[in-house]
This record gives sequence, structure tokens and C-alpha cells, in this order.
Amino acid sequence: MKVPITLIASFGLQAATALPQPCNSTFHNPILPGWHSDPSCIFVSEWNNTFFCTTSSFSAFPGCPVYASTDLTHWDLASSALNRPAQLPQIQTATTSQTLGMFASTLRYHDGTFYLLTAWLYKPNNGTQFVLFTTKNPYDDSSWTDALHVENPKGRIDPDLFWDDDGSVVMAFSGAPIEAAYIDLTTGKAGEPFDMWNGTGFNNQEGPHLYKKDDYYYLLIAEGGTALEHSTTIARSRSLKGPWESSPHNPLVTARYTDRYFQTVGHSDLFSDANGNWWGVALATRGGPKLYNETIHPMDRETVLYPVSWPKGGWPVADPVEGTMRGPLPVTPSGEKRSPPTFMGEKDVVDFQPGSSIPKHWLFWRAPAKPESFTISPLSHPNTLRLTASKANITGDASFKALDGLTLITRIQTNTFFEFSVDVHPGFGKVGGDEVGVSVFVHQDHHIDLGILVQEDVANSSRNMVFRCRATDSSIGLSQLPSPVVTPVPAAWSKSPIRLFINGINTTHYELSAASASKSHEREHLALLPASLVGGQLLFTGALLGAYATTNGGNHSMEGYISRWRYTPEAQEIGYGDYVWNR
Repeated sequence: MKVPITLIASFGLQAATALPQPCNSTFHNPILPGWHSDPSCIFVSEWNNTFFCTTSSFSAFPGCPVYASTDLTHWDLASSALNRPAQLPQIQTATTSQTLGMFASTLRYHDGTFYLLTAWLYKPNNGTQFVLFTTKNPYDDSSWTDALHVENPKGRIDPDLFWDDDGSVVMAFSGAPIEAAYIDLTTGKAGEPFDMWNGTGFNNQEGPHLYKKDDYYYLLIAEGGTALEHSTTIARSRSLKGPWESSPHNPLVTARYTDRYFQTVGHSDLFSDANGNWWGVALATRGGPKLYNETIHPMDRETVLYPVSWPKGGWPVADPVEGTMRGPLPVTPSGEKRSPPTFMGEKDVVDFQPGSSIPKHWLFWRAPAKPESFTISPLSHPNTLRLTASKANITGDASFKALDGLTLITRIQTNTFFEFSVDVHPGFGKVGGDEVGVSVFVHQDHHIDLGILVQEDVANSSRNMVFRCRATDSSIGLSQLPSPVVTPVPAAWSKSPIRLFINGINTTHYELSAASASKSHEREHLALLPASLVGGQLLFTGALLGAYATTNGGNHSMEGYISRWRYTPEAQEIGYGDYVWNR
């Protein structure tokens, strides 16, 4: 029997193998920790009763990640829909701003195909295009298609995909009011837009998602902007063209005007599981109502989960988002083996063995213009990652062009408390300004760096190796930035790799330190820098941790080598003074 199109495409209700009815059990938020904003999720019974989610990626590459889970609490990175520049060649040249790129995708499944529709924002034209990627296999990067450009009738953001009962496809998008248009998924052509719903009186109506249930069309939207007044609201109608009735329970979820630890709650999606239980996901930021004022949270907007009660013919109702919640989590079949997670909540232990690849969850800032700048285990330096330095440092300047390349490779910070370390091999650099280091990187205008720098000693006609700790925050003047901390590298350390450490010691500060890799327990504390430099305001993207190599403007070639990449999660703060510790 063929399942009705509406249920497949709109909210993932499919006939499924009968599973045990779950009892309520405890889970913790965020389910996708670290920078994972604007989530969109589905349930697909045909893929082993699996849930799939995507989140915004902005200028990070690979982009448009797709995560998979069978229990809603353990998530693996299945693939990235945007994983090769050939899919959208302009991404290497057109996205020069720090807060543009891939925004607020919608992920849907219909007749055996996964669809990911996203908004691509770029410069120099301040353009916005809708682009569509599809695949038959969400676990295979190479199976995602090249981008199909879908007409954006109003130059808006946050496109949604919805299949109606007659097979027609509707794309809703942001606006006041929310608007929609019928589209052709073969050509990308869009029909004449029509008005839908204007929300409940707050601004920034965006993030629409359409569903059909019990002969009603439901329109879920975000309102209030993505900061402290953010919310999710819902309306319904017998017709896509209205009139729309606002839910008496609006907002469905929000944290505005509360003292809850999870703030900015909004931009949601709804889906049901194999047992007919409904769930919602939303973005949220930890830190309480003093966010962007007194409270700092450099991981920025994360993905949270909440159970939803949605009776037949009635309205959905949800509990407020908290760090600890209860709900009817799916029960996986007894004895089912889980493959080791490739990302979420796990540590990195990477030794760059010959024949290995760059881990799939690692990220570049923009699609790398020169992939050869990142070479694993070259013959002359086995078990290392060779970083061919970029002329630009990771700040760059007004003359920076994306095609010049940026030698920076990162992963997402996913824990409140953590330790990140990399071994840097000495002997690189022959010219003053050559540098290899590690960074807490939000984007090129906001980062904290610990580098080993070649420094010219003009008086003695010599060069010295120094540690340099410095921060970049374009939102404040140079006079307000902490002064760079420059410390000589001990001469005794020059014969073996030097281990650079970044520790998240709380939500307000990062500790930078170093040691000889041969005596890593004998650390030299170098700096304690405030997390406000990378998280004191709404920056849209969250903290990444990684390694870089640069000539700091020098027009010469330089190669640096790193090894023993480690990320060790220690704890999550999920409430005021409430921690979940890694075991």
C-alpha cells in the first residue's frame, strides 16, 4: 500500500515496523551541542526508523550537514549535502562576508528521495538564492546532487518544502506576512507568490514549515528575531491561502521574559516517530536572560529537543525547553548495534596515519581554494598534517580574496568544558612573521589565537621562536582588546614537537598553554582570555577549534606540520550550575 504523499513529505509519518511503546525517559539538551542553528528534522521509517536533521552552516565547508539518529539522543554525521565546490562553484568566490553563506535549510523526504532546500546568501551583490540538493542515500556525500537553483520570487530566506495531496509542491518563505509559491522541482521555476500568515504581532516572521494533519494545513513560523524575543508560533487553515487561525496556545515554545537557562528558543520543526509521538526541535542559546549583556556563550545557537502533545483535531502543545526533560524516546530494537559516532559529543583522537582522510566532521572556513594545502602524512613527515601557509592570516584584511585561500582547519566546540591540543613541529619558517598555531575561531572578525611565531631580532640579525596569544574582535576598538602576550619558546623545546593547548575552563574564559610534547605534564600557562571576544554578542556562528598556518602577509611559501590532534569533552552546563560530566 502506498503511503499518502502528504504524510511522507510533510512530517515524516510513514508506516513503520511495530516497535515497543516507550515510557517517558530523561534526556538532556542540547541534542546537537555547539553551533547548530536553525534545525530541520524528519523521521524516515524506510531507513531503519531513523531521524535526520540538518542545521545552518553559513560559510563553513562542508556545508548543510545531515545528522542521523535512531533514538533522538545519539547523533552521527551522516553526510554533508554541500561537500564539493563543483556543486555550486560560486561559493569559492561570492561569499566574502563573514555571516553569509547557507542559511536555514529545510530537510524533507518524498518517494525515496531526500530533499534539502536552503538559502544561499552572498556578496558582492547582497544576493539571496534558493538552492536544492537531493540524494537517494543520506550516508553518502558523493550522492548529493549539484545545486538546482530554485527561483526566489521575493529575495527572501528560509525556504520550506511541502507536498500537497495532489502532488503539487509548495515553497513557503520568510516575510511579513509569510508567503508561499508553487514550484517545479525539475526546473526550479516558481509561480506567483501568495500571502499566508503574519504571525502574532512580533517582527521577523521567518522559518516557515508547512504540515497537513486532520484535514488542516498547519503553518509553523519563527517570530521576534533570533535573540531574546525569539519564539515559535503556529496557525492553521482549511486552505493554503487562508484564512489562518492562530493557536490559542501560542507561542508554542519561547523563553522570552523568563529566567530560563536556555534562551533565544525558536525556529522550530515538528515531526512524529514510529509510535505516533510528536517532537519538536528548535534553536536555543545557553546562558539565561543576561545573554549578550553579562552572560557569554561562545557556542552560540544550538539544537534542542522537546516533546509535543498534538491530539487529533487539536493544537500542538509543548513544555518549555530545559536542560533536562522527559519524553517518550524511541526504543531501539533489542541488541541493535550502533556504529561509533563520527561527531556528536565524542572526542577526537587523530594521528594522521598514512592513507587516512581528513575526518568528515572537520570544517574549513569557505570551500578551500587550495585543497593541497592540507596534506595528510606526506612521505617526508609521516603521521602529520602538512599545512601550506596562506599569505593571509585568519583575520585577513580588506584585500583578502577567498581564492587566495585560508589555511585553517577546524571542528565545532561541542562542550562547555573541554581540552583541545595539537602538536606543532618546530623547524618551520625562515622569515619573520611565519606562524603555526591553534585558534578559537568564530569567523575572521572574531577569534582567539595561540601561535608559534618566527620573530625577527633585527639588533642581533637573528630569528627567534615565540608564543603569541592574541585576540581579534571587530566589534570593539583596538584599545579595548587585550594586548598580545608574547613569550619566548624555551630553547630546550626546539628539538621535539610543541603541544599547544586550548581549555574551556568555564563559560567565560579560555585558557591557553603550551608544553614540550616530551613532557606534556609540565605546561607553561600563557594567557587567560575572555570568551566575550568570540561570544559576547549575537554572531550567528559559534566557536570552532582548529589549527592554522600563515606567513602573515609574506609573499613566500612556508610549510608547517602538526600531529596528535586531540579534543577531549569534559562537561556540559545544562542549567545554572547544573552539569553533565563525560565519563
